[in-house]
Parts: sequence; structure tokens; C-alpha cells
Amino acid sequence: MASFRALRSQYASRLKQFIASAKEFEVLATVPPSHASLPKTLYVLDSSFNPPTRAHLRIASSALLEQLEPGSRLLLLLATQNADKPSKPAPFEDRLAMMELFAHDIRSHLAAIHSSTTASSMEHIPTIDIAVTKKPYFIDKAAAIEASDHYPSPLEQVHLVGYDTLIRIFNPKYYPPEHTLQRLGPLFSQHRLRVTLRPGDDWGDREEQEGFLASLARGDREAEGAPREWAQKIQFIEGRKPEDPPVSSTRAREAAQSAPQDLEWLVPDNVRQFVLSERPYSEESPGTRI
Repeated sequence: MASFRALRSQYASRLKQFIASAKEFEVLATVPPSHASLPKTLYVLDSSFNPPTRAHLRIASSALLEQLEPGSRLLLLLATQNADKPSKPAPFEDRLAMMELFAHDIRSHLAAIHSSTTASSMEHIPTIDIAVTKKPYFIDKAAAIEASDHYPSPLEQVHLVGYDTLIRIFNPKYYPPEHTLQRLGPLFSQHRLRVTLRPGDDWGDREEQEGFLASLARGDREAEGAPREWAQKIQFIEGRKPEDPPVSSTRAREAAQSAPQDLEWLVPDNVRQFVLSERPYSEESPGTRI
């Protein structure tokens, strides 16, 4: 418990410094901290992490397993200003603490898949950065990462997103004053999207979701400023199996309040211990909002 509170305190201090600075993007921590190799590919998981869940774990680990080789790195990114979501209920310092714990969960998960947790095997597990940005919009976040002196240039970013985020990225309302998709040009000229399908609910079945990419490839969005070549920079991957229960941050927050036993299958181990110990989703949470 003391270590959790010390971790939260550290992030609260770093976050205050970042908010007071002119920086638009900053890496606050790296797991493991001594790892300083320069990446060739940066996988970016941008989320509210409220809290990190096993769905986040599946998205991140499936991407990293494709390239478990020197040169890949994972960035866990939290926006202090989000275009669509309020900054509650968990304070940002709690989320950042959980993101660092989540980074350890990811690395342990990847090591376990390779049937070994020895030091030698962990050397091949990608380094994970925990970072914040003041930019609320997707393309501005990518540009802020690109402009950062923390990473070499040029560096390919592979953004790990859900189908719902893909739809928002291609919504012209986010790109005033012209409200066209031309502003996505710099993103797709250098970077890629790895999109997890989300069949059901408000997003249609798998065939409908895959139809989005087929439509883009046909040139159906060219009048909006999206050339058909962009489809080559978007990869669709399987989400959860239909028989699997849905995992979401919303469901994890509800479980933290009313069914803590469900946290075992909703969030990774280190995150679960933090949620049970620090109770960031109770009204008595000791966290301080920033």
C-alpha cells in the first residue's frame, strides 16, 4: 500500500510539472527504467486507462508478439485533455500509477507466453514508456510524439486503436475549419493504424466493419479528402471472441464498487492490486484531482 501511494505521489508531482510547462508531450517513466535503446518502431496505445483492462492487455500484447525483436517499443499515452471523455472518476495520477503497473503486467505476460521469465528472456521484451500529452485530438498527438526529442526521427508509429476510435479519426467534424480528412495526410504518410474489430453494439457486425476498409480502398472517401491508398496503412485484427464476456474500463469500474471478485478477469494482476488497495473508484478515494 505504501509503495502504491508513493508511486501515485511521484506521478502527481511529475504531472504538475508537465501541466505547468510549455511541453505538449512528455515521457514520464520507462519500464524497465535503465533501458535506453532507440526504437525503430513505436507502438502507441492511447487510452484513458480508467483503469487499464485485460482488453488493453490483449491489444498491446498481440501487437508486440508480431515483432518481438530489438527495435520495437510500446508507448502508453494518456491525454490530460480529452476531446470526448471527462477526466473522472479516477484522478490522472492514479491512472498514471496504474499505467506503470500495467506496463509490468504486459512484460510479464509476454515473458510467460515465451515459457520463461528468466532475465535473458526479458531482454527481448519491448521497453514500455508511460507518457502524457496536452493534445486532445489523434493527429495532434501523433505530431507531438513525432516532434519529441525523446525518439529518433524518422520513426514509424503504429497506433493501436479500436474500431470506434477509427470511426472518430475519420469523422470530418474533428478537423475545422474545412472539415475535410486532408489533415490526416501527414499521419498516413509516415504511420499506420492497427485496428481491433468490435462487432456488435453500436458498430455493426464484422462484415459491416470490414466494409469500412473496403469502402476506403475503393476511393469512396476521396471526396472528403481521404485517398484510397490510406487503406494500405490500416490493418484490421480480431477482437474478443463472440463467446467471451465483454471487457471494458466501465465494467471494471463497476466491479470495483460492487463485484470486486470480477476484477480478476477484467484487469491484469498488478492493476487489480492497486484498485483493491487504493480504491480509486470509490467516493472515499484519497487521490487528488489535477
